[in-house]
Amino acid sequence: MSGIQLNEVKGNPTEQSYSLITVVLVWCGLVVLSSMYITIPLISVFSASFEVSLQQAALTGSVFSLFYALGCLIFGALSDRFGRKAFLMIGICSITIVTLLIGFVEGFYWLLILRALQGAVASVYAPISLVYVGEVYPSEKRLTTIGFITSGFLTAAIFGQVLSSAIQELWGWPFIFFTLAALYFISSLLVIFVLPREERSSSGVRVWDIFKQMAVLLKNKQLLLTLFITFLSLFSLVAMYTILGSYLSTNTFGLSSQEILAVRAVGIFGIILAPFAGKLSNKYGISNVLRVGMVLATVGVVMVGVFSNLFMIVLMSVVFVAGIALVCPVTISMVSILGEKVRGTAVTFNAFILFVGASLGPVTAIFLIGVSNYSMSFIVLGVFLCIGLIVSMFIKVK
Repeated sequence: MSGIQLNEVKGNPTEQSYSLITVVLVWCGLVVLSSMYITIPLISVFSASFEVSLQQAALTGSVFSLFYALGCLIFGALSDRFGRKAFLMIGICSITIVTLLIGFVEGFYWLLILRALQGAVASVYAPISLVYVGEVYPSEKRLTTIGFITSGFLTAAIFGQVLSSAIQELWGWPFIFFTLAALYFISSLLVIFVLPREERSSSGVRVWDIFKQMAVLLKNKQLLLTLFITFLSLFSLVAMYTILGSYLSTNTFGLSSQEILAVRAVGIFGIILAPFAGKLSNKYGISNVLRVGMVLATVGVVMVGVFSNLFMIVLMSVVFVAGIALVCPVTISMVSILGEKVRGTAVTFNAFILFVGASLGPVTAIFLIGVSNYSMSFIVLGVFLCIGLIVSMFIKVK
């Protein structure tokens, strides 16, 4: 640990220990969020293994995301009263156990039940870690740190698919969950021994009051517009990769599992922009960076549908991911600003909307593939993002 004393991290973090804390937060975000995406390459595998339709197999991703979204509301609110680090520890220890159990599942409905439970306990991490940054880090470090953590969330979309595909090819799908369980066990130790406990004031806020605050937030028109774009970000990301994986395996391209794996991995290059979202926002304005991100995402996904050349499809998928990589950290920052005195609740609600979008992504993708061709499916996603771009023109953040 670079010679950093544990008592330094527990007390007042130094410049060096802030770097270590950031690494742990990014790592945990990467591995926890990977669980959301590991089933994207497994839809056809689950369909064959459990003798269910592709639409039913896609539910293994949707139930995770839906219960993740619901968990964001519950655990985010509870952490306001009982503490961030405590819930981070409970969440990662719980997901370790549930993920291990999934590897032993033999029935499809048990798979769905445990995936739902996995999503619920995994939901502890994203909203709480972002609020935790606001309570532990000095103000000048927060936006950049959120950018790094968000890059971990986004990298999980690629990492999860690549890890899943690689392990499935070598040992079969149960070992994907065994591997993740081992990674979660390591992560739980890092959270316990590295992250400092946040300084808290005993405000006596009741959990029910926090849910009332969410109702108040919905009256903020600027916040609602921002939440709409939040919804579109992971919705389009999950849907795009679901469609792309199926598209590249057709006779048009005939790519093998290893070649599709490489295409998914290339998307990581698009995420490079995420850590720089804070600096770009400070220089060019947060609203302008949001709009640039929406333009990149819209153009990228539409061009994936327009081009028939594999190289251009892969390139445009990177452009699309780069756009989403800008949009996600910027919307989190905008929601935090617009939330004002209840920014913790606002960020929690933002996470809820984010993963509701992710839960609808695979189901929508399978539906689009069923009712139209692949090119039109990508273009429809582009239309959704174009509407988001228009909405972004009406968002004003000081």
